[in-house]
Amino acid sequence: MKNCPYCKIEVGGNLKKCPLCQSKLNGEAEQAYFPQQTTLKIQSFFYKLQLFIVWTLVIASLGIDFLFHITPFPTLQIHWSLIVAMWLIVFEFGIMRLFKKGISSSRVLTLFVFIVLIMLMVTAYYIHCFRLVTDWVTPIVVMGTLIANFVLAMLDKKGNAMVYLLTNLVVGILPYVVFYFSERDCPVTWIVCLLVSVILFVGAIIFKGREVVGEIQRRLNV
Repeated sequence: MKNCPYCKIEVGGNLKKCPLCQSKLNGEAEQAYFPQQTTLKIQSFFYKLQLFIVWTLVIASLGIDFLFHITPFPTLQIHWSLIVAMWLIVFEFGIMRLFKKGISSSRVLTLFVFIVLIMLMVTAYYIHCFRLVTDWVTPIVVMGTLIANFVLAMLDKKGNAMVYLLTNLVVGILPYVVFYFSERDCPVTWIVCLLVSVILFVGAIIFKGREVVGEIQRRLNV
């Protein structure tokens, strides 16, 4: 059995350092008390590896742009490395945090799409294609999210997906309302998105009527 020369305690197993003072233990090691967590070590290694790659790309892009003044987009009026750094940092600290055990698929999908759409709009604003993203890309992505959450809500036995389906339905209807009251022509893609929202809401009531009512009552405290 190993022992600590400073704390005067005996430590079983095959530890190399004292659990109290972290000094090197003396004596012969015994058989390990607990199995090694090889899976956690592998996951930790790959997480650190991707973290290193992300920050390497951020630093390299900033250096190439600001120090060497090299740009692959001559027509871009801003520093392209800032957009690259923004995407990588959001990927690391935003999107990567979503993929944890115990988080429902609907929540991951909804938050993932929400974060990506915000990033797309910010990027589109600076590269001068904002209307393309808001009028075409965003409604198509929202429609895909609506359909995916509808399927998840139909398959979900715990009822965790229903709130995200109802939230996405509001997102699908809200832009049409904004265009209507601002007296602007609503793009056809948002009109289709509105129709998909209504169809899926009717479908949710038909297939999961009690869950829809219960979720609305729970969220609105009625």
